[in-house]
Amino acid sequence: MRKYLIGLIAVVVIGAGAWVFKPSLVPSLVPEASATSKDMVVYKSASCGCCGGWIVHADKAGYKVTAHDTEELQKYKTEAKVPDQLQSCHTTLIGGYVIEGHVPMREIERLLKEKPAGALGIAVPGMVSGSPGMENGRFDPYDVIIFYKDGKSEIYASY
Repeated sequence: MRKYLIGLIAVVVIGAGAWVFKPSLVPSLVPEASATSKDMVVYKSASCGCCGGWIVHADKAGYKVTAHDTEELQKYKTEAKVPDQLQSCHTTLIGGYVIEGHVPMREIERLLKEKPAGALGIAVPGMVSGSPGMENGRFDPYDVIIFYKDGKSEIYASY
């Protein structure tokens, strides 16, 4: 019993120390693998309705979405290493990747399945009419861009 209590105390003390001395209470924004491939975290502006529309698409596709409204969206994009030219209105982290903007669920599933070497994530730059969450009766063709740790990017899919 004494060994059990000593072990339990050690776990509590070490755990408390790790929490107290954590440099930031904000979780790291660098993409990490989630508990399941269907868990995603979305950072968005509270006033952006189209972000909510995209989240509805994710929910319908079976993703578990944790959304965070923030006034510091650029901070999340910078830490997640989203290139300036690929940025959009919301940033999502899932399965160790960054999803920027109104990316179709089909391409997210493809990325999570293929796991391309060196990839940071995929993006639909800007806010394209007809992309998921941007349905407004008009459809503009758009590309989903994959971007890599080495700074390169290329077309991943076209719609």
